[in-house]
Amino acid sequence: MLVVDDNKVIRQLIRVNLELEGFEVVTAADGAECLDVVHQVCPDVVTLDVVMPRLDGIKTAERLRSDPRTSHLPVAIISACGEREVGGVGSGVDAFLAKPFEPSELVRVVRQLMHRERRERPEAAGPDGGEEPAAVEGRQEQQDGRCADVPGARAR
Repeated sequence: MLVVDDNKVIRQLIRVNLELEGFEVVTAADGAECLDVVHQVCPDVVTLDVVMPRLDGIKTAERLRSDPRTSHLPVAIISACGEREVGGVGSGVDAFLAKPFEPSELVRVVRQLMHRERRERPEAAGPDGGEEPAAVEGRQEQQDGRCADVPGARAR
């Protein structure tokens, strides 16, 4: 899970709420950092704020979609901007969550996106077929520029 937001407090709020539900979370402060980190951590889902320095969330989502190594990643926008203002879910984004949000809604959106990715990419599913998304430690690594599952990874 990769959380991208320029506001440190919001970034940590999202991280803590997801970690309390068992997700392994890495954070980035803006879109440019996201594009660097995403290839190192191979996340299951990316959440993006819209208004950020250097590279905003919409442009970051477009770049993730245009890169064959990350085009499959589910992307959620978490923003104080309205869904219409950011172009909605049709702009290369899979989900939209308005700030302020309920932590339970955040977890629900992330679980939905993880579940959908595992259904569409069976190789991303865990040993149980990925029916219920589980946070997995050490599940992926880079292979030929793409993220791939690591045999024997442990779900937690």
